[in-house]
Amino acid sequence: MSMDTITYSRNVFLPLTHVCRNHCGYCIFREPVHEGCVMEKSAVIDTLKLGVASGCTEALFTFGERPEEEKGFAEHIRKIGYETVLDYCYDMCKTALEMGILPHTNAGILDCDELKRFREVNPSMGLMLETTADIPAHRNCAGKKPEVRIEMLENAGKLRIPFTTGLLLGIGETPADREESLEVIRDVHRRYDHIQEVIIQNFCPKPSTPMEKWAVPGPDEVRDLILLAREILPADISIQIPPNLINASELIDCGVTDLGGVSPVTIDYVNPEHPWPEIEELSAIVGKDRRLCERLCIYRKYIDKGWYDPKLAGLIDKLSRDISDRNAGL
Repeated sequence: MSMDTITYSRNVFLPLTHVCRNHCGYCIFREPVHEGCVMEKSAVIDTLKLGVASGCTEALFTFGERPEEEKGFAEHIRKIGYETVLDYCYDMCKTALEMGILPHTNAGILDCDELKRFREVNPSMGLMLETTADIPAHRNCAGKKPEVRIEMLENAGKLRIPFTTGLLLGIGETPADREESLEVIRDVHRRYDHIQEVIIQNFCPKPSTPMEKWAVPGPDEVRDLILLAREILPADISIQIPPNLINASELIDCGVTDLGGVSPVTIDYVNPEHPWPEIEELSAIVGKDRRLCERLCIYRKYIDKGWYDPKLAGLIDKLSRDISDRNAGL
């Protein structure tokens, strides 16, 4: 019997701004407009340099959704020479490519033209569906309407963008909502064949938020959903759990195939109270009966299909060889 393979990506996390138009009831990532609310170019470049030196292959760009809609933000993004954070991110994606690392952007809601533009400099992109339910935690959140997020999943499929999405557990949804969310993801993937991984992420209560006293979904609850996801989702979709948010070693045997992006350089800015495991600890998490393998942010299936801008081919090929060599040395 062949050994199961569990994958992960070695990345750096670059939060270009924490300013966001959404006001989710569980979020501590979001910050109001303030001096220094945009990550300086020099800090981005320094972080990319550290990532490259540490063997990282993925630059995870993320930021608050449509921060320009927040009063006063425009003057801060203009100070560094851009009209929007998307323009800034696009340039930083090009810089990452020039430095030898592949961008993966989570920008919140993008329209079809914006997705098409970012496809030029991103071999993969992502957007958490979170839930198809209309929940109180998403009030005052224009970008969290389920129909808006599903439309972006659809548009990414039409553009052949290898895509990451997922569910956030414990934010007010019901078990039936979770099942419906998985079925929506399945159906979109059946139409476009572009969803490479689905994250099953447990909500961790945050101090000083309206949901700080909510119960954390327990391992049994997460396990049940992973088993359900494996039953509902097509076999070619990887199921990912974040190893810094839950005891992944207790869940690895129920259908998990990926541990997501793990950084030797940067913290998880969305869950800063939960440090990443060291890269060396991942083998212990997956266990001796499974093989841990590094991957790129774009999965091999989509590399083989050529689902990326031709300008990215050289770097994808180089980094594929690099991680193949590292995996062979395990």
